[in-house]
Amino acid sequence: MGQLWNEHRLAFIALLIALVTLSLSAFVVPEEEQVVIVRTGEPIGTINTPGGNTNAGLKLRVPIIDKVVRIEKRLLDLEMNDEEVLSNDQQRLLVNAYARFRITDPVRMVERAGTTEGVRVALEPILNSVLRQELGRRTFQAMLTAERGSALANVRTNLDRQARQYGAEVVDVQIKRTDLPDAPLQSAFRRMESDREREARTIRAQGGRDARIIRAEADAESARIYAEAFGKDAQFYDFYRAMQSYDATFAPENGDSESSIILSPDNEYLRQFRGRR
Repeated sequence: MGQLWNEHRLAFIALLIALVTLSLSAFVVPEEEQVVIVRTGEPIGTINTPGGNTNAGLKLRVPIIDKVVRIEKRLLDLEMNDEEVLSNDQQRLLVNAYARFRITDPVRMVERAGTTEGVRVALEPILNSVLRQELGRRTFQAMLTAERGSALANVRTNLDRQARQYGAEVVDVQIKRTDLPDAPLQSAFRRMESDREREARTIRAQGGRDARIIRAEADAESARIYAEAFGKDAQFYDFYRAMQSYDATFAPENGDSESSIILSPDNEYLRQFRGRR
C-alpha cells in the first residue's frame, strides 16, 4: 500500500511540474496578430506572418529565455492633424491627412522600430514632409481637380519607399479636410507647437532605438560571459539553471503571496536544495 501511495504521489508531482512548464511555455496567436520570438535581444522566429509557413494557434516557446512580441496584422492608421502647407500659388492651407499601412516584415519592424507605435512615430514626420513637397508643387485650384488624386498617389509612393525600412507597407494616403488658416499669430503658435511635439517624438523614437540596440548588445555579451563561465564549472551551471527554474515555478501569480506547492523533500526536482548535483 505504501509503495502504491508513493507511486501515485510521484506521478502527481510529475504531472504538476509538467503543467507548470506548459503554462510558462504555451501561448496563443490569434488570426489578427503576427508574432516575433526574440531571444537575448535577437529575433529568432516568426508566427502567422504574411507568406509565412507557421499559422496562428497554440504555440510553444522556451520559458524565461524567449520573449513574445505581438504585432497587429490588420491595417493601421497614421494621422496628420492640421498641418500648414504652402501651395504653389502661395496659398497657406491647413491640411488634415491620414495614411493607412500594414506591417509586412515584422522582424525588421522589431529591429528598427520596436513596436507599431515606433513605426508611427518614425513615419509621421516623413508623411508631413512628402505631403508638403508634393502639394507645394501644385496650386490650390489644382488640388480641387482630378490632379489631387495624382498628388496623393505620389505621396503614397514616396512614403511607402521610406516605410519599407521599418518593415511596413503604405497602402493608402488621403486628405480628410483642407481649410484656410486662422489668424497669422495663432497659426504660427500652433505650427511651433506642432514642430516641437514632432521633434520630441522623433528624439524619443531615436532614444528608444538606441536603447534597444544597447540592450541587445548587453544581452548578447551577458549570454557569452555566462556560456564561458558555465563551461568552466558545469556544476555551477546546473545550480544556476535550477535556481532559475525554482524562481519561475514557485513565484506567486498576480501578487498572491498565499499560493503554495507541496512537494516531497525527497523529490528529484528539489535536489539542489539538498546540496546534490
